[in-house]
Amino acid sequence: MSQHEFHLSKVPHWHRPHGGEHRWPVTFVVAVVIILQFLLPKSLSLKIQPEICAVEAILMISIFAISPGRIATHRKSTWWLGIGLTGVMTASNIASVVQLVQKLIDGTIKSPTSLLAFGGSIWLTNMVIFSLWYWQFDRGGPGARAEAIDPYPDFLFPQMTDPQYSPVEWTPTYFDYLFTSYTNASAFSPTDVMPLTRWAKMLMMVQSATSLITVGLVIARAVNILH
Repeated sequence: MSQHEFHLSKVPHWHRPHGGEHRWPVTFVVAVVIILQFLLPKSLSLKIQPEICAVEAILMISIFAISPGRIATHRKSTWWLGIGLTGVMTASNIASVVQLVQKLIDGTIKSPTSLLAFGGSIWLTNMVIFSLWYWQFDRGGPGARAEAIDPYPDFLFPQMTDPQYSPVEWTPTYFDYLFTSYTNASAFSPTDVMPLTRWAKMLMMVQSATSLITVGLVIARAVNILH
């Protein structure tokens, strides 16, 4: 066994350099979010929502143009563009949550079907946005994970604690963070993936609170309308 092979044998399987994950799954879900935000009624979005969606689309296309294939290296340009894109989507969705809560309190929305559809759209957008935050920050982002730069994970996946339940080449990809965000938004708490760092705990706490407020108020109002 060479010295390099001996060194790799001592490194956790999830922290070894790899070829990186594909860009297109993230681009696809971002496109879905942009469409959902564009289709929201004007009463549940900002007045400049079309312009915001245009900015989001430009950022999305720019990121894909710079790095269309596998994310094998940490590029500060695409990383910062991704942070900017997620930030814009977050601000837009927060505005929609505030508008929705106001409409629920005022009783403006009379149709339970519309209420569930709009509330579900905002909840789904919120879930995807937080999955992007987790994906972009965990161990420095997808490129940094591919290069195995940061040895300390921000999220502890089950495959990290017991390698026998995962292949040697396993490493978290965007879908793992999407699932983490979904379970946190549904259960209002971590499930199988544990946050380790303070920023990860804070983000999951904010997501759980936002999801609880959205789901709780929407369901309560829908039941009240049906009665």
